[in-house]
Amino acid sequence: MSEMKPSEATPAADSTEEKDWAAAKAFFDNLQTKKPRPPKPQYAVTIAVSSRTLFNMVEERKIYEEEGLEKYVAHQVKHESEPLKPGAAFPFVKALMTVNARLRELYPDSEELFDIVLMTNNHAQVGVRLINSINHYDLTIERFCMTGGQSPIGYLKAYMTNLYLSKDSEKVTEAIEEGIAAATMFMRETETELCDTQLRVAFDGDAVLFSDESEIIVKQHGLDTFFEHEKEFENKPLAQGPLKCFLEALGKLQRKFYEKNERMNCPIRTFLVTARSAASSGARVLKTLRSWGLEIDEALFLAGAPKGPLLQKIKPHIFFDDQMFHIEGAKELGTIAAHVPYGIGQKYHKGKLIEKPEKKK
Repeated sequence: MSEMKPSEATPAADSTEEKDWAAAKAFFDNLQTKKPRPPKPQYAVTIAVSSRTLFNMVEERKIYEEEGLEKYVAHQVKHESEPLKPGAAFPFVKALMTVNARLRELYPDSEELFDIVLMTNNHAQVGVRLINSINHYDLTIERFCMTGGQSPIGYLKAYMTNLYLSKDSEKVTEAIEEGIAAATMFMRETETELCDTQLRVAFDGDAVLFSDESEIIVKQHGLDTFFEHEKEFENKPLAQGPLKCFLEALGKLQRKFYEKNERMNCPIRTFLVTARSAASSGARVLKTLRSWGLEIDEALFLAGAPKGPLLQKIKPHIFFDDQMFHIEGAKELGTIAAHVPYGIGQKYHKGKLIEKPEKKK
């Protein structure tokens, strides 16, 4: 599952790294700039976003697919002074910056902040338009990874990534297999006004925060067996799912506000939005979170009801779910949704097994 930040290093290497970082920080501190510098990666909560997730590049993608790479690059260079339109992850990134501003007010010297990295397989020639677009919207994104057509997945661990967001489901699956929290983002179909003072993150439970062990029982043996199983193992914590460590990272930053007596004004709010029913299978979920030492601000048990209408009230900057029919229902009602391609749910759609064609011999 999603990896924690590396904590072990040799004393000599650690000492050298600290000196190098201190020298770099001193250099930047002496420069006249209003832009805050990126935090030290090992302390930051690093969010890697693809260029097609941060910006709406549907037209540019069409040129690439229909006319090829050279025409695509030429188009980007020709229009590099024109900012790209915001994409699915744009409101989420803006909300991350809002949290950083509040953290810097309370902890001016802290390195425990969100660090946003643009992680893209674009060629460097396209970089000027991406930089111009970032500056146009006054986004604080200083770290770039442009791989020139190669998959960026191999760089995620080097950037100490806590969450990777992309529109490419294959790359997202690859990242999850590498133990990194990841999701495929989708544009909402209707515009809704989002909170500009608080980051709101909504999670599904099974196969997102938790493993798919209970979901397997539902799919293979039905609800009655599932309810019996959850009751029997109520006091046994569920195994962690692919986004557990991202919730953990959010909790770490939330506690920094609590320590300053800012719980009621915390700019991060988390939601559990699950199809489970509270009375029949909710206790195990809550006890699992407690065993992990994690809090969730709001837990919403829907007992199989559609999630879209409730999410429409919450208005999260991002909602994670492992099943596409929940993603589709959410984005139809204006929720920015992110699909987590993990677990047995990928073999089903609306409860029915997806028949895959046999491979030709």
